[in-house]
Amino acid sequence: MGTTPHPAVERAAADIASMEVRGAATIAAAAADALRTQARESTAETPEAFRVELRLAARTLHETRPTAVSLPNALRYVLQRTTGTTVEALRESVVVAATEFETRLDRAQDTLGRIGANRLQDGDTVMTHCHSTDALACVEAAVAQGKSISAVVKETRPRNQGHITAKALREMGVPVTLVVDNAARRYLDDVDHVLVGADAIAADGSVVNKIGTSGLAVMARERGVPIMVAAQSLKLHPATMTGHTIEIEMRDEAEIIGEAERRDIGDISVENPAFDVTPPRYVDAIVTESGQFPPESIVLLMRELFGDGVDEPWLDPGDR
Repeated sequence: MGTTPHPAVERAAADIASMEVRGAATIAAAAADALRTQARESTAETPEAFRVELRLAARTLHETRPTAVSLPNALRYVLQRTTGTTVEALRESVVVAATEFETRLDRAQDTLGRIGANRLQDGDTVMTHCHSTDALACVEAAVAQGKSISAVVKETRPRNQGHITAKALREMGVPVTLVVDNAARRYLDDVDHVLVGADAIAADGSVVNKIGTSGLAVMARERGVPIMVAAQSLKLHPATMTGHTIEIEMRDEAEIIGEAERRDIGDISVENPAFDVTPPRYVDAIVTESGQFPPESIVLLMRELFGDGVDEPWLDPGDR
């Protein structure tokens, strides 16, 4: 029985921990591939020894970025589909599950984009916040369908990710109006949809996204503008089914104020939250590669793909 994971698992874990591998889909794919390698190369002689090795590999990967939503989702997807009464059957089930997961990842954004594009009509204007390749996939698919789409892009302080979005939209041929964040309400009367991505989605349909999303959602609801969240299913957060909350990262204050300015102002506290939480009542639809869902129904997809959120299959049975 192996007491250390396969070297490929250790390499993947090191790359994820050092952020050599970054981005939700890339992290998830690396984890699934590492589990597949562990299964293929295992020399375990009994089913139980094989399972112990696989759980060790999964724990090694999980401990690198325990708050990254896509990483435990990849582990859950593979481990919960690991079945069989022999080592060969278990090995094959891991290979099949990991390959299915990677195939799903490869197709997810294109599929999601086509589903989201069906919500956009010819001549529509969308308002965006921050930068989301999932949200952009919906616009790109709509343009490919021959629809004329324009965009009002919030610059999204303090890091101005809206500039990235504006450039990507212009490369699609979409007319763009870039506005400061505080001008959002003024321009909502000119748009047909608010289109955003998500960093994580909770079991009740709450959406965690770049700070400012929740305020935009409240204003959009007041103006009667529908809010579409585009997010691959790997952004779902099964642990929220058991009462866990999603941690809101606080970023460096230097992003919003320099040392000289701070000294000039005097003794102040500075906070720079990266994300906020938009309650489900402000969201009209969550678009995934599995279809579009009202936010209150997203938990059904969460359970189907990743289980009930209680089990942590990378732990040994006695530790759960």
